[in-house]
Amino acid sequence: MSVDPLHRAGMPHRSTTSPPPNGSGASAIEVRRSSRRRRTVSAYREGDRTVVLIPARMSEAEEQRWVSVMLDKLAAQESKRVLGDTELAERAERLSAQYFDGRARPSSVRWVTNQNTRWGSCTPSEGSIRLSHRLQGMPEYVVDYVLLHELAHLLVPGHGRGFWRLLEAYPRTERARGYLEGVVAADRLPHLPGARGE
Repeated sequence: MSVDPLHRAGMPHRSTTSPPPNGSGASAIEVRRSSRRRRTVSAYREGDRTVVLIPARMSEAEEQRWVSVMLDKLAAQESKRVLGDTELAERAERLSAQYFDGRARPSSVRWVTNQNTRWGSCTPSEGSIRLSHRLQGMPEYVVDYVLLHELAHLLVPGHGRGFWRLLEAYPRTERARGYLEGVVAADRLPHLPGARGE
């Protein structure tokens, strides 16, 4: 029985490409399986797609889980490149166009350092949106959710049914809310001496 030279050289055993998660703003995802790769999983951006490298022996369920994990890691790394206020405003404009048909038009969008109990705030009468600096470094989908939340307030001031109906258009609303709830819960946990090198 001859050995496939691609396998012997450690080239991908199988490669699949799928479209990005709906509304994620991400590129297409290509999963490359390698028989030489034993335990490690890695991912990187390549042009207009994301490549995830996994061991050939992984099951489909493990593949799906690792793709999700690696997309989140890449997003977190990319979010560490802090957006300036101008870029944040441009992002808000794109999100408004994508999810609210461009109807939410803020007059200003900026980072602030004086919001320690809120992730964002909006003054509909002025059209101003402020995001807490604590969001910097969080995954893009989380920042996008907070931006959309505040943009929605330009259209519906309160948190009634109509407000939440607007946010249903963003497919990662529940995931982003869960992420933020996890951050808040972690902050409330007791910090034991020595747990963080203290």
